[in-house]
Amino acid sequence: MFNQAKALTPNASDVALERRQEAGADLILVHRVQAGEVECFEALITKYRERIWGIIYHMTSNREDAADLTQDTFIKAFQSINRFQGQSAFFTWLYRIAVNSTLNHLQKSKLRRFFSLEKIRDEDPAGSLLNQLADPGKSSDRAACLTELQQKLNEAMQKLSINHRTVITLFEIDGLSHEEIAEVVGCSVGTVRSRLHYAKQQLQADLQTYLNA
Repeated sequence: MFNQAKALTPNASDVALERRQEAGADLILVHRVQAGEVECFEALITKYRERIWGIIYHMTSNREDAADLTQDTFIKAFQSINRFQGQSAFFTWLYRIAVNSTLNHLQKSKLRRFFSLEKIRDEDPAGSLLNQLADPGKSSDRAACLTELQQKLNEAMQKLSINHRTVITLFEIDGLSHEEIAEVVGCSVGTVRSRLHYAKQQLQADLQTYLNA
């Protein structure tokens, strides 16, 4: 089953082509908004609202905060739309606003941040470290096993810094490339790789018992 899922996973060139096409379509909408067709911004909201909400939720583990910060992200994006010049993809620019807003929120409120195990399983990112987590299958204790696994994962994530937690969230949950993450968080690709490597090592150490062989 895993091999079938892996076979259906788009390769890097397909993903790159899709991202370029997506960026081109977004840029057309952005130019129309900048030209005064503000109603076109609604199409961008519709396209990215769920993705932005998802990334924020996985950083805050709070649905109300995720909703508020998602709305705040689009308000900030609309207010700054005339400053967008297409030097990066629109979604990268939008993610940067979302991540920065969320990081500011977390630093101020010092809220606990959690990963959602069910979200990870739903999206099934190919080659994901977190996808190696043992699956309790269909046993009668499945709910209890998932609850315990979720707790252990949350505890492991709690030990990571906000910076390490952010890159893991963007990589594992939303499937951004190293280059895209670097643009979003405002650091070098080397720094992204270093943070991911460190975060994965820490998670592997803390979750070794729950990782598939």
